[in-house]
Amino acid sequence: MAGADRISSARISVSRKSAPQSMILSRRGLGLAALGAASQPARSPRAMSHKQIDAHVHVWAPVEESARFPYAGALLGAASSGPEPPLPGYAELLLRDMEAAGVDGALIVQPGNHLYDHRYVQSVITAHPGKFVGCLLADPTPGGGGAGAIRELAATGLFRAVRFNPYLWPEGERMTNKVGREMYATAGELGLPVAHMPFKGLLPLIGDIKTLISDHPQTTVILDHFGFAKCGDLESEEWRELLLLAKHPQVYVKASAFFRVSSEPYPYADAAAALRRLIDAFGARRVMWGTDWPWVTEQCGYAKAWGILDAAAAAGGAEAVSAEERAWLVGGTAAALWPGAWQ
Repeated sequence: MAGADRISSARISVSRKSAPQSMILSRRGLGLAALGAASQPARSPRAMSHKQIDAHVHVWAPVEESARFPYAGALLGAASSGPEPPLPGYAELLLRDMEAAGVDGALIVQPGNHLYDHRYVQSVITAHPGKFVGCLLADPTPGGGGAGAIRELAATGLFRAVRFNPYLWPEGERMTNKVGREMYATAGELGLPVAHMPFKGLLPLIGDIKTLISDHPQTTVILDHFGFAKCGDLESEEWRELLLLAKHPQVYVKASAFFRVSSEPYPYADAAAALRRLIDAFGARRVMWGTDWPWVTEQCGYAKAWGILDAAAAAGGAEAVSAEERAWLVGGTAAALWPGAWQ
């Protein structure tokens, strides 16, 4: 992706009064107002959250703090191969965008440019109690952190999910190798969902994912970004495989990063229509909304990412999502999966 102009690391006020009115997104856009319409009690062991939660964001340190929080390398998918981030992604910018869009909390996924050094994400979560939950990055490298690192980070109480990036495994190794299985089992034991990142396509990895799901049924599983299944053809093999995973009750899907899976410009009508397929297969209680901040800022922008369904519906490109389904999608599912996280 093209790099953005660097934004000063001077702290930006997150006061709603300081945000331009044009940035204040009506909560009607993705269902907070619709929560009132969903007046029937949720058929769930836990009450549905009334908070709007972004289930997929990243943060990385500003360049000015890179000595304290060093970068480990390039980000997957970035145009630049250098260590400096291709666009700003530090916490104050995220907080500003969340405040303007009326978003109450988020799951921060450890970014690849900090690799297994979780200190920056940890500092952000600690500085903003009740605002963020962390998803740590699993380390499958020989002699690396493995299951022990998962235990250590989970013990902080700040990290409540694990990301499996299959491209970090040594060449020739698979996620189903010994360390992969140990990490998967440990995550299940600790109650940490494992989020899969099939960035280069679902089909090459579906065999490993299905094996891990079947062999470790106690581990909750999440497929990031629609499982990276492209939405231009909902009859494709990858979509068939994705929807077949719905038979496993422990599997969830993030309806996130629409720009990564859509073949159309904003409002990504094909992906908005694909969301209906996910809800029909998995149920709204196993689908959650995410933006993929800060990458989304180079696409439609953060506030507009929360208005995709309304914009697509207005353009005639999205099937209806009920008020109750939206309520689960934009906050209820995440709050139920990580109870007590966003107070």
